[in-house]
Amino acid sequence: MKGGPRYNLPFRRRRERRTDYKSRRALVSSRLPRLVVRGTNKHMTVQLIEAHPTGDKILASANSVELVKKYGWRFHCGNVPSAYLTGLLVGLKAKGRGFSKAVLDMGLRKTSSGSRTFATLKGAVDSGMDISHDEKIFPDETRLHGEHIVNYAKVLAKDHEAYAKRFSTYIAAGVKIEELPKHFEETKSRILQATVSVVKSN
Repeated sequence: MKGGPRYNLPFRRRRERRTDYKSRRALVSSRLPRLVVRGTNKHMTVQLIEAHPTGDKILASANSVELVKKYGWRFHCGNVPSAYLTGLLVGLKAKGRGFSKAVLDMGLRKTSSGSRTFATLKGAVDSGMDISHDEKIFPDETRLHGEHIVNYAKVLAKDHEAYAKRFSTYIAAGVKIEELPKHFEETKSRILQATVSVVKSN
């Protein structure tokens, strides 16, 4: 490790590549809650977080696992369609609790236009949240609906063994990949209907 009188040791979370303090300072200075988007290969987690001197406060949170447990989602929880639905869900939760503005916090992960991160942002924006963005970064509608996955499945279907290996989980569950776009719309409708019901009951 480097040493010497002029060497400054980075903060622990920066050394662990968990926090970009320069970026965080700029986001916190906006005085708006941060829409924190984090993803793994299997799941998406989105939180609306407000910074306080004593520590961050979570105002609303959603995980793609909720799509399965509460809204009947039957497909992968780490793809573009599920990322959009998770963003929509956290946005609706936030609005239901009186929060309508935020800034996007992508952390240290590099991303590109049309990625899961921006699909999540698109979902939050479609929920009615005011988050600064450029429309060009969003995935197109075909990707949001999962049509790119369906097209990939059609190409792979020419090789029965490769198709069976790639989509074995869906085959075992009796789920047809071709139904993904339709199922996406059905799940989205269930999320919207559930949110309307909660608002009316309150």
